[in-house]
Amino acid sequence: MAKAAILGYGTVGSGTAYVLQTNEKEIEKRTGEKIELARILDIRTFPGDRNESLVTPDFDEILNDPEISVVAETMGGLKPAYEFTKKLLLAGKSVVTSNKELVSVHGPELFEIAKEKGVKYLFEASVGGGIPVIHPLINCLAANKIEEIKGILNGTTNYILTKMFAEGVDFDSALKDAMAKGYAEKDPTADIEGYDAKRKISILASIGCGKYIDPDGIHTEGISKIDKTDVEYAEMLGGKIKLMGFAKFSENGVTCSVEPSIVHCKSPIFAVDDVFNCVTVTGNAVGEVMFYGKGAGKEATASAVVSDIIDAVMDKSLSFPAGYEIADKSPMLPYGETVASYLVRFLKESEYNMEEISEIRKEDSRVLEAEDNEFAIITKEMTVAELDKKLSGYKVIKIIRICN
Repeated sequence: MAKAAILGYGTVGSGTAYVLQTNEKEIEKRTGEKIELARILDIRTFPGDRNESLVTPDFDEILNDPEISVVAETMGGLKPAYEFTKKLLLAGKSVVTSNKELVSVHGPELFEIAKEKGVKYLFEASVGGGIPVIHPLINCLAANKIEEIKGILNGTTNYILTKMFAEGVDFDSALKDAMAKGYAEKDPTADIEGYDAKRKISILASIGCGKYIDPDGIHTEGISKIDKTDVEYAEMLGGKIKLMGFAKFSENGVTCSVEPSIVHCKSPIFAVDDVFNCVTVTGNAVGEVMFYGKGAGKEATASAVVSDIIDAVMDKSLSFPAGYEIADKSPMLPYGETVASYLVRFLKESEYNMEEISEIRKEDSRVLEAEDNEFAIITKEMTVAELDKKLSGYKVIKIIRICN
């Protein structure tokens, strides 16, 4: 019999306990041994809860218990999650986590400690909630050279944008609705400004190239400035706006960004609405594959956490290198080297050299007019640096990436 503990008895932690205990018999059949929940760390008490007797405020009770072999860290944030995780790994216990901030900031160090101690640091739930993407990327796609990873990595922003397109409401109204339904936090900044998606794409990009991609270096734009006119232009193009994370791999390095992007109706990503997430991975042998499902939620995320607990207990399939390491030189290229086409909105209240603008406009694309005082074009594919240079001197309202 294996014994497990949980750090944090909030939404994901309580969900993890529920899945472990509810599916106990199924898990035992698949693993060949019982996994018992032995301890839960939380400073709160939970009178009447089925696991009330397992809750302790003392971390050392878990750290110093030799029978506990795997711990699920579901606290979130960096403090005290980083300190606790490091101590557990050094003590020879495997740790599984749903904490994308911790993985994206301290992943390389924690992977190295786990490797030295012969234990596991697993993080399937850190990206995409219940969507299995980390394991397939490491294992099932191991025969491929990864060329691109992109996707919708945040359910809150996807819900807001879906609301704006389906009902024609503005951003503020859609955000209020998301908060009322519990999809957005009281402080939604991490979601709507793209920080949550940035941490997730940094993890995926790091796995894709095997080298650490620092989230702080990723160009990040949120959706708080998306307005009804942007929606109208996207619809003129037969598309929707989604907050997308991008990682493009080449011999020179990786271009990485999070930005609102217009997704055409012919793309499978177009149909991913509400709080659902998706990740597409392009490999040089397999082509493009897509992972789709609930990107958050109690049981969905807990499903991924428990899956990692099972892997840690069984000690199979996922062996190192399972993470990524810090390179002598960062593999991330400047954002200016990103290549894409863009929707560019211009103010009419200025003089324009339409011949120059026509040179950057995509062939066979028309000039668009959603408002009387402006017009928009779709550019040819070019680097961000080239586009910035060509737009110098013009009154540009907004630039939105086109997702190819």
